Amino acid sequence: MKRTLLSLLLLCASVAVFAAAPYEKPWTHGRLQVSENHLYLQHADGTPFFWQGETGWLMPEKLNRAQVGFYLTQCANAGYNVVQVQTVNGVPAYNVYGQPSMIPNKKGDMFDFTPFDTKAQRTLQNAYTYWDHFDYIFDQAEQRGIYIGMVCIWGGLVKAGLIDVQQAKAYGKFLAERYGHRPNVVWIIGGDQRGDVKPEVWEALANTIRQYDKNHLVTYHPFGRTSSVTWWNDAEWLDFNMFQSGHRRYGQRRGDGDTSNTAETEEDNWRYVEAAHQLQPLKPILDAEPSYERIPQGLHDTTQPQWQAQDCRRYAWWSVLAGSCGHTYGNNALMQFYQPGDGQAYGCTTPWYEAVYDPGFLQMQYVKRLMLMLPYFDRVADQSVLVGEYGKRYERPVASRGKDYIVAYTYVGGALDVDLTRISGSQKKAWWYSPSTGEFRFIGQFADSKCQHFAPDAPYGPGYDQVLVIVDASKDYIH
Repeated sequence: MKRTLLSLLLLCASVAVFAAAPYEKPWTHGRLQVSENHLYLQHADGTPFFWQGETGWLMPEKLNRAQVGFYLTQCANAGYNVVQVQTVNGVPAYNVYGQPSMIPNKKGDMFDFTPFDTKAQRTLQNAYTYWDHFDYIFDQAEQRGIYIGMVCIWGGLVKAGLIDVQQAKAYGKFLAERYGHRPNVVWIIGGDQRGDVKPEVWEALANTIRQYDKNHLVTYHPFGRTSSVTWWNDAEWLDFNMFQSGHRRYGQRRGDGDTSNTAETEEDNWRYVEAAHQLQPLKPILDAEPSYERIPQGLHDTTQPQWQAQDCRRYAWWSVLAGSCGHTYGNNALMQFYQPGDGQAYGCTTPWYEAVYDPGFLQMQYVKRLMLMLPYFDRVADQSVLVGEYGKRYERPVASRGKDYIVAYTYVGGALDVDLTRISGSQKKAWWYSPSTGEFRFIGQFADSKCQHFAPDAPYGPGYDQVLVIVDASKDYIH
């Protein structure tokens, strides 16, 4: 009750208060680009960029100005540097103020954006328009050092034939000219859709945006349990890949997703990363939509158990240590900005302004924190640092290493045998790192060995996850 009252008080406060904190502006290091090794993202000056994303899909439609400020402040305080936003989910879509995203011209074309292009015409409408509100979202995100991952149009609208190639070109031109000058935009084509559904529309939209904005990254958000590599890895406009590992548990063959994928691997999001890294051209990849905190397993049946914070942690660490360039978190309440009085979707009962205190929402920052402590571009996925045989599913650990460090994650808190000779140094220091608190526990210093045993001082089982960090003893990375 106290948390709800605090949230409501904050929502009623001045937006200016929310933006008062001196948030770092990552784009001061230059524009985002792909790293030289084609595995990660970085800024133009070489500063690494770890994508810590949040799915605020319906922000333009559901949040007013004060609520936008509150939500983005909570995101920034929890370490998020990208919020993925659904730009329009209807033709037209309507924002929280009842303003439409499109106004048909005399010929009935919804994709003539002339009414939104000039200040004089907006004044004649006497309205704070849909795109004025989207401008405000960009302004507030920029103040907090957050990129807007702009999903240009939701995929279901394309599948329904509500936009054709010529309209996609007009829409892409409008978006690029209005937002291409922003320092904090990342273009996301797709929107929960397979790339072989109306591919000519996606191509027209992506190529038009690239034509008018050559300074920002472009990617594609695909359908559940699919990856953009399937359709777009060779596309010149695609800078990095996304996959949606989806919301199903092991053995669930119904609900969202591509059921042609291998059975009994539904939760193995690390497989998408491994597969992408076998392709040429090599491009960075990340899980842009794993299972959401507090959403039913399988998504559609609300009688099923809900995914919890421990599941969100598992998806993040599995994906990142398999070689992802970052990770996107999701929450049932936040992705739809549910509040009492809304029609219930996916069994959601938690108000969105309480969900910003959910443990999974707050714990994602610990992945980024550790990755950026270590030499970032050295990191490669390498299961060979783990000695012996390990189980499948939850019992499978995932490991990465650099030239002088090893990071391994165990979801069940199991013991790990590690080949210390895989990294530099005759002496190694080791720590357990908590994925739920971000705390280090020093284990000790060890001489080089081809099989050093590490056993956590914690219970064994799903959700007792631990991260093992091993560093050349001559290095001072951990602090």
